[in-house]
Amino acid sequence: MAVLRRMTRRGQGDGVPEAPDDPLDATQERRVRAVLALGGVPQADLLDGVQQVRLRLLERAASGREAPRDVSAWAAVVASNLAMDWHRAKRRQERLGERLAALRQSEHPSGEDSSVLSLAVAQGLDELPDAQRQVVVLRFFADLPVRDIAEQLAIPEGTVKSRLHTAVRILRTRLHEDEVV
Repeated sequence: MAVLRRMTRRGQGDGVPEAPDDPLDATQERRVRAVLALGGVPQADLLDGVQQVRLRLLERAASGREAPRDVSAWAAVVASNLAMDWHRAKRRQERLGERLAALRQSEHPSGEDSSVLSLAVAQGLDELPDAQRQVVVLRFFADLPVRDIAEQLAIPEGTVKSRLHTAVRILRTRLHEDEVV
C-alpha cells in the first residue's frame, strides 16, 4: 500500500487544484487514537492529536523526504511524543498557575498595590524588544531553565542570560521610575 499517495485530480481539466489523500487509513487512525488515549490525552483532545499526526505526515511528504517504512509504527511514535508534549504543557501550565496563585497570595498592603504592580509589569513587558520579552516570559512565566530556552530558540545560553539581564534591568528601572516599587 502506498503510504502517502501522490496528489490526485478531482476532475479532468476542471481547474481544481490537486488534493492530498488522507495519509492515515482507518486502522492507523484507531491506533493513533489508542496511543494518545493510553498516553493520558483527554478524549476532547484526541481529534487534535490525530490531526497533528496527519499534518506531520503531510509535511514530511511535502518536504520531499521519503515516506516512513512503516507508517503505522511511525504514527504511533509520533502520537506517543504528542502525548508526552501534552503532559509537559499541562505541567508547565499548572506550575504557572501555582506561581501566579502564590504571587496573588503574597503579602501586599492592599489589593490595589498588587494590581498597580501587575499593570506596570505588563506595560513594561510590552515595551521590551521582542527578543528580550520572549526570554523573560519563557524564564519567569513558563518557568523554563536557561539551557532549555537556549536550546528551543537555537541561541547560545550566554545570549539568553544577556537578554534576561538587560530586560530585568530595564523593567526594574521602569518600576522605580514609575514609583511602583
